[in-house]
Amino acid sequence: MAHPAVLTKLIEEYTALSKLDAHNGGPQVRQRLEDVAYTLCVSTGTRDVDAALVAARHRLPGARPEDDSVIGRPAVPAGRTSDAVGGQREVQQADVVASCG
Repeated sequence: MAHPAVLTKLIEEYTALSKLDAHNGGPQVRQRLEDVAYTLCVSTGTRDVDAALVAARHRLPGARPEDDSVIGRPAVPAGRTSDAVGGQREVQQADVVASCG
């Protein structure tokens, strides 16, 4: 996972772009939002931006494990994802690209 300082910058940039309604902005703004979302996903080993934001925030200093919105789910090591039968498989780069790109 990326260094907390990098994650902080990515979270701040994603939040700022989202608040500016970047989805309705020009093509350059939308592309930057997509790029930041993708980088968050890759940096946290997640497959969508919401999960990436949760994972990144929990990596920051002062994060408390009891704040996790996914408590109750079995832990899956970074770089892996649960499959349909409860096993684990390696996350392929294409999985991340397809979901975060």
